[in-house]
Amino acid sequence: MAIDVYRGDFGAKELTHLLKRCLFGVKRADVTSLTGRNLSYVVDYLLQDLPLPAPPINNYNDASYTDAEIQDGATWVNAAYGDGTVNGRRVASFKSWWIGQMLNQQVSLKEKMVLFWHNHFATQTATIGDSRYIYKHNNTLRTFAFGNFKELVKQVTIDPAMLRYLNGYVNTKSAPDENYARELQELFTMGKGPNSKYTEADVKAAARLLTGYKLDAVAITSVFDASRHDSTDKQFSSFYNNKLIKGKTGVDGAKEVDDLMDMLFAQNELSLYICRRLYRFFVYYDITADAEQNVIVPLAEIFRNNNYQIKPVLKALFTSNHFFLIQNRSCNIKSPVDFTIGLCREFEIVFPDNLDYVNAYYMWDYLRSQAQNLQQSIGDPPNVSGWPAYYQVPQFYELWINSDTLPKRNAFTDRFIASGYTRNNKKIVIDPLVYTAKFNKPEDPDQLINDVIGTPIYHRCKCRGKNFFEEYFVE
Repeated sequence: MAIDVYRGDFGAKELTHLLKRCLFGVKRADVTSLTGRNLSYVVDYLLQDLPLPAPPINNYNDASYTDAEIQDGATWVNAAYGDGTVNGRRVASFKSWWIGQMLNQQVSLKEKMVLFWHNHFATQTATIGDSRYIYKHNNTLRTFAFGNFKELVKQVTIDPAMLRYLNGYVNTKSAPDENYARELQELFTMGKGPNSKYTEADVKAAARLLTGYKLDAVAITSVFDASRHDSTDKQFSSFYNNKLIKGKTGVDGAKEVDDLMDMLFAQNELSLYICRRLYRFFVYYDITADAEQNVIVPLAEIFRNNNYQIKPVLKALFTSNHFFLIQNRSCNIKSPVDFTIGLCREFEIVFPDNLDYVNAYYMWDYLRSQAQNLQQSIGDPPNVSGWPAYYQVPQFYELWINSDTLPKRNAFTDRFIASGYTRNNKKIVIDPLVYTAKFNKPEDPDQLINDVIGTPIYHRCKCRGKNFFEEYFVE
């Protein structure tokens, strides 16, 4: 069966395939550190819970502006809002910091999952505005990256960034706003598939249920205001088994969110939809009838049987026969973030260390700008649906490559082979001598070529009847 545990060879090629899907770029050290371990051990290692990273800091003071409240090198995430200028600089600081987390990631699926959830619960920094809400939202995605999806959905629902982004903070009993209630069902839990048959009345009922939340910019959180909440009963359609959620008054009105979560998570379509999203992100975009029946359906059952814990689903997927099929290897065009971060990691480009935080943030911001130039701006997907490459039928991530982005990808790699990027007399560049010196016999050209071809960067494969332009573009 496709979802059965893979029992074939688990050598360098299989390990590299797994790591490429789970990390942003695979360094040789990543491979060697896990060589000889069995598949179950490696997947468990990738799914280890890690502590939250240190928050972003004030890297933005310069000759033209000084943040009077936050000293250089101190974090701003719990500070007062300040003004538009400082907030804009803090948003930039956050984005650079996030790139730094990807670049300096441990051998863990965590960073890839944070990006997965960011695309799933897509928000835009430009709309949220408050840098502190933006950071807090990212921290929520990190906290629940491998955890309980039901709890993650609830926390996102009352998250100040999401309340701002989809108008939840202006959703009141006198003027219900349907924005979040619609996306909660259409994008976050049920999807748009033929078996997702919630109704317009369900959207309206959910909107009324979610009334009452507002923002507290001092405490940097959301607050439930019972006076703004619609405490009447909410009737849902036959898709939700004609569920009637009884209205609650006073502070108990906030408990209606739990009733809504229970109703949503009683639908099998939710588990199927989330497993399809995971499959398209980590395996391949085309879900055939066979993959639906033999991979998605059993994964969804695992999801439900484990009370919507995400980690058992990920382990089942990454240890499955299906994941290691030849046609599922080297068949995905890398996202711009994976492309830019991966190049730096795989060629072991040396960045300023964290003590030199001003220059480190400058370099991280350069990578962010390059990914944005290739049509993936972290923190700012084009809309609430996320990036089209993860959902747009039939092209999906073939959309990453076009007449504009392909030359830019080539220019990016060419630059790092040649002059690199320099700022403040600090340079990031591929150093071929340093890179090749780490191989066994760099002085032997034949041996060196064989060793280089055997690295994760150059594994070649013609899959699914397609030839890709350059192997570094695929994973």
